[in-house]
Amino acid sequence: MRALDAVALAALCVAMLLAGLRWLRVAQREHYLAGAASRFAARWWRSSPLNLAAVSLAAAGAGLVFVWGPASLGEAVLLAVGPFGLGLKGRTSRLAWTRRLATVACAAGGIAAIAVGAGATGGGLGGSLRAAAVVALLVPLVLDAALFVTRPLEGVLAGRFVRRAVSRLERVRPVVVAVTGSYGKTTTKGYIAHFTSSRLATVASPASYNNRAGLARTVNEHLMEGTEVLVAEMGSYGPGEIAEMCSWMSPRISVITAIGPAHLERFRSLGRTLAAKAEIAASAEVVVLNVDDERLARLAERLAASGKKVVGASGRSDAAGVAVVPAEEGIELCLAGRRCGVVALEASDRPTALSNVACAAAVALELEVPAEEVLTRIPTLPVPPNRLQRYAADGGYVVLDDTFNSNPAGAKLALGRLRQEAPLGRRVVVTPGMVELGPTQFEENASFAEAAALVASDIVVVARTNRRALVEGARRSSTAAQLHTAEHLDQAVEWVRSHLAAGDAVLYENDLPDHYP
Repeated sequence: MRALDAVALAALCVAMLLAGLRWLRVAQREHYLAGAASRFAARWWRSSPLNLAAVSLAAAGAGLVFVWGPASLGEAVLLAVGPFGLGLKGRTSRLAWTRRLATVACAAGGIAAIAVGAGATGGGLGGSLRAAAVVALLVPLVLDAALFVTRPLEGVLAGRFVRRAVSRLERVRPVVVAVTGSYGKTTTKGYIAHFTSSRLATVASPASYNNRAGLARTVNEHLMEGTEVLVAEMGSYGPGEIAEMCSWMSPRISVITAIGPAHLERFRSLGRTLAAKAEIAASAEVVVLNVDDERLARLAERLAASGKKVVGASGRSDAAGVAVVPAEEGIELCLAGRRCGVVALEASDRPTALSNVACAAAVALELEVPAEEVLTRIPTLPVPPNRLQRYAADGGYVVLDDTFNSNPAGAKLALGRLRQEAPLGRRVVVTPGMVELGPTQFEENASFAEAAALVASDIVVVARTNRRALVEGARRSSTAAQLHTAEHLDQAVEWVRSHLAAGDAVLYENDLPDHYP
């Protein structure tokens, strides 16, 4: 029996190692946030009847080990291979062995070793086996504990790079423009850089370098001597993060693009979202706000009443401080109701969210870029990768690539753009739905699918995360779009390639990395 117990203990150790690799990959993709591994473990084990049965049997094995040790062999096998669908390597989000990942892995291994060692101290081989059975079942919790205990160390290590960045900022002395929002911040950042670079040496934070470490890296690696404007995107998963970045970035102009349910799972309410994003305004001399957003319009009133200089930007009302609004022949720039000029653009060439253009134009005007110059640069505004990019596929059909979008407002705009395409052909929406919307996620996805069914002839639902909501929403619609399912995006793309031809159009709305079920 002791030999069989030893084999079971070894099997559990292997299972812990394999499970650890899976959940480490999830933690890395979720920016090392404590709690992410456990949250995703709950999603994965509930994602299908097979996974639910597997975790139930594994839990039963962990309980039976207190009666008969070898029962944990079955648990070890199930935890080594499950949850089914979450691969060790991953197709879209591979594990990268960085210094931080190694630190977290060592901390998690240490916690597990202490627990198993404590079991051995109290009960020999049987005690260590029982402890290992429990730890193997709770690997995501162990990993979250490791993320929590290593967080102070990471703060200290990141502090060195922040101090270097502060020194560089003090030497170069650019005007810092900080941009945040629930969505639209990356697009607006690119627009600002496009407008200001015509007259001023401008650097923008690359990709989505929008946290403390990313902005410190931006300054240390990209801020050259002679830079006049630094456009810094700032993201946040909770209160205090933007305030901390502003404490050393010292923005002169701050921009908030929108407040919405993106990351609501973490913020828990739109009020908390607004409060966290509004931290960007505290120390800025000028605050640019998208006043088409009701919450930001009210914030504009409060900030102006406190003496702060506030510029309201709008994509709808020409009475706003800076407005970029639709015109019969294109789009028009207005300053506090005064018409400055019209840019002729076809509907398919117009920026999708004009409020983002208005926010960027407001920043450029504050930096003394002439209104006429802003107008002339609107037709050449950059389209951020994977944010409603339009191109023709090899098969002749139109592709709208909106795979980096995951918010209801953007999804609604994308459907409007799809409606303009393929008037006589087939229109397809490919989507896994939207995530991190907290308690609104089911209804937001159902509403999106209901609206999509009015525009599209076919809806391809990718993966399982939002499948039930999307299918239910599509079936609510008065127009019956054909429903199809795919386990991952590659399958959906193959379906599109085999069914669409010239004259058709497809919208790829959002994409989820494969650490989502």
